[in-house]
Amino acid sequence: MHKLSLLLLLVCLPWLVGAQSISWEYLAPMPEKVTNNAVTSVTIGEETYLYSFAGIDTTLDCNGDHLRAYRYTLSSNSWDTIPDLPDPNGGKIAASANTIGDKIYIVGGYHLAPDCSETSSNRIHIFDPLTNTYLEDGRNLAVPIDDQVQVVWRDSLLYVVTGWSNTTNVSNVQLYNPTFNLWQQATAVGTGANWRVFGASGVIVGDTIYYAGGARPNFGFPASSFFRKGYINPENPAEITWEGTSEPLALGYRMGAATFGEQALWIGGSDNTYNFDAIAYDGSGLINPLDRIGVYEPATGTWAEIFGFIPAIMDLRGVAELGNGEYLIAGGMLANQEVTDQLLKISISDLTSTDPLFVDAEEQVHLFPNPAREQFWLDLQAINTTSSAHWMLLNSLGETIKMGKVDFTVNNPISLQGLPVGQYWLRLEWSQGGQLLPVIKS
Repeated sequence: MHKLSLLLLLVCLPWLVGAQSISWEYLAPMPEKVTNNAVTSVTIGEETYLYSFAGIDTTLDCNGDHLRAYRYTLSSNSWDTIPDLPDPNGGKIAASANTIGDKIYIVGGYHLAPDCSETSSNRIHIFDPLTNTYLEDGRNLAVPIDDQVQVVWRDSLLYVVTGWSNTTNVSNVQLYNPTFNLWQQATAVGTGANWRVFGASGVIVGDTIYYAGGARPNFGFPASSFFRKGYINPENPAEITWEGTSEPLALGYRMGAATFGEQALWIGGSDNTYNFDAIAYDGSGLINPLDRIGVYEPATGTWAEIFGFIPAIMDLRGVAELGNGEYLIAGGMLANQEVTDQLLKISISDLTSTDPLFVDAEEQVHLFPNPAREQFWLDLQAINTTSSAHWMLLNSLGETIKMGKVDFTVNNPISLQGLPVGQYWLRLEWSQGGQLLPVIKS
């Protein structure tokens, strides 16, 4: 674990790099509102296209999943309807799509029955953008999967990492070779709860898989803040060396994942887990999205978080990378269960030349007493903001054990009753910044 990410805040606005380095805009809206849809992009000659496959509509109910698909043309800023995803089992959500060469591979997902029971898919559909048609499905996965981490290595092999399979989270890493239409089992992730997750997301930088967040296979499917790395052996790509560590800034669920140069990005998502209707698994109610970009720098092994430079968005199953620091997010979910037809373009020009601006915890955030026995108080009255905020209490493993809203105008009591003696972390988030502070229970 990197001490910098625990002892100092890597969360704040603005992210200063000379001039503003992150901007966004809305492009032509999708033909319909959809979320939990599989998204990828393809460049053919000088034209770039974005594709959206399947998902769930604005009803967010058991009959809302579908197979409808759409294509966006970047040069004309326009959408077309393309043939439905050819799955005879009906609509599905939580699939993933990736581009290898000039073909698109749409993998897994789950089908909703009228009683809301779920069946994971073992199919891989293949779409040919040149002919605007689906080819014959590829060979079925050995392990049906949905809400998986899905990444491409060297524009040649497709990794399907962990995810949910009908009844539980799995540790499988399934490796697809499109040249030979063959699946094989690669080195599995760990069998512990921090490894086997659904709703996580990840990328490959160089020959390393990075995946963050997700829902753990414990009661209530708590969100994971465990960060995992998988080192691919280039001589034998099915051989992966996995390692992981607790990392509070890796917390998240159904975030979009992308790369910026040699950095890994996680965009939007939520800090708690939820079902397809945006209701929390743990019974805490409605879940809303984050306006967050998480940044991991492999060269230094450090994390950072940026809040407030993008609209809040969650329920993402893919980010289209256009190159040159430009990204597209099609559909998704906004606050209060609002399914959107937005096409969000995010542009990043620089994340490296200047460190993020730190909030001074000594002057603006006060915890007292600390150490504490049964309760401590949180005072944020010195912070000049009108935004809403919330807090999360993390254990030493970086797992969220309590959360609540913050009132900037009063002292906020936070109970430690029933918790073992030891060190905890208090994570604060608001639209103008945030903080991560140690808390000691004596």
